[in-house]
Amino acid sequence: MLYAILCYNVEDVVGAWSKDEDDAVMARLAAVQQKLVKQGRLGPVARLLPTTAATTLRKSPEPLVIDGPFAETKEQLLGFYVVDCASLDQALETARELAVANPGLGSYEIRPIGYFTAGAVPA
Repeated sequence: MLYAILCYNVEDVVGAWSKDEDDAVMARLAAVQQKLVKQGRLGPVARLLPTTAATTLRKSPEPLVIDGPFAETKEQLLGFYVVDCASLDQALETARELAVANPGLGSYEIRPIGYFTAGAVPA
């Protein structure tokens, strides 16, 4: 089954990293990604641009477009992975590896994917 692993963190903290700090985190994450590639389990991965680049569409009888994000939490969605996992336990283990590679605050939300158009992972 495919799982989305959504990466949440405090955007201001991540945005304040020096280039060296950011490069170090990205290198550690790349090591986890390469492991998943070798296992044939890695689907699309994206690092999202800052929330200042976001636009929100509020659903209503008259849809409203608003500049910016309007998350109700202090953490923002910063990126995601799509990973092929045999079980929720395997998806949790993968999320744990990503968390070790990217220490500090934040969280990883794991959700099964009900619909997926194949990209890097064979259907």
